[in-house]
Amino acid sequence: MEAFFENYQGATYALLQRLHAIITSLPGVEGRLTYNTPFYYRNTWICYLAPAKDGSVELGFTRGSELSNELGLLDARGRKQVSGVVFRHVSEIPEETLLEVLQEALLVDELHSQNKKKKKN
Repeated sequence: MEAFFENYQGATYALLQRLHAIITSLPGVEGRLTYNTPFYYRNTWICYLAPAKDGSVELGFTRGSELSNELGLLDARGRKQVSGVVFRHVSEIPEETLLEVLQEALLVDELHSQNKKKKKN
């Protein structure tokens, strides 16, 4: 993952590093490069980081449509399943709010994992 982050500089690099640290601080969550994109898993895909050419980074949630978005952080931008939030500077990251959204995403991940196990039985 570090080799991927080193392709970026300045604010983008700092954003990638900080978001990675927040996400991987959650129990059982690990990051892997998939399709040359940092994806984060526990049982299934939870979220990903997508750096943009303008220096911003989107934190996308693969099951964003299943999240409540009570805190209003996420934006689907016309997508049916994925929702995310775009950051331009580390100082913009609302860490407490983001951790709440990540916790909800982990609950959704757990539910999907349990449903898969039930279908196999």
